[in-house]
Amino acid sequence: MNTIVGIGDCRVESRRDITLITYALGSCVAVVVHDPIARVGGLLHFMLPESNLDPDKAHQNPYLFADTGIPLLFRSAYDLGADRRRMHITLAGGAQMMEVDDHFNIGRRNCLAVRSILAQAGFMAQTEALAGSVSRTVRLHVSTGRVFLRENGGLEHAIVPMACHDARAASRFSPVW
Repeated sequence: MNTIVGIGDCRVESRRDITLITYALGSCVAVVVHDPIARVGGLLHFMLPESNLDPDKAHQNPYLFADTGIPLLFRSAYDLGADRRRMHITLAGGAQMMEVDDHFNIGRRNCLAVRSILAQAGFMAQTEALAGSVSRTVRLHVSTGRVFLRENGGLEHAIVPMACHDARAASRFSPVW
């Protein structure tokens, strides 16, 4: 069963029959997490890098922002049995959808924010499809952890992790969340 994750939304599941999907990632970023042992998967679709841009909106919907949404995504995964040492992370989106001289650079700022937030917590993404100038759709099969990517409405393909997460490296960090 497909569960759609919209802009400023997050879903975390342990039901194996669920596929999490988000559409039309432009400058927004999808953070996909999966624990292959607990078979817990989650998908966050955030829009902006920092909640201090609009604290009222961040209070109403913390998933709109990287700095408030990412910790909540991980906490929700832990609540369902995921372990930070086994977490596989995929990032997609962060495109430059406006003109090249766009002074807001939201896509670039979102990419920098997600990498920084993950690094501060002792994580590194195993797979990235970031930047560029194309929109993306991302699907996560909770049962298998396989992530599929479609760019600009083209053909969908599985994206393969660059390397397995080093649990020893993760254990050197105090969990921020």
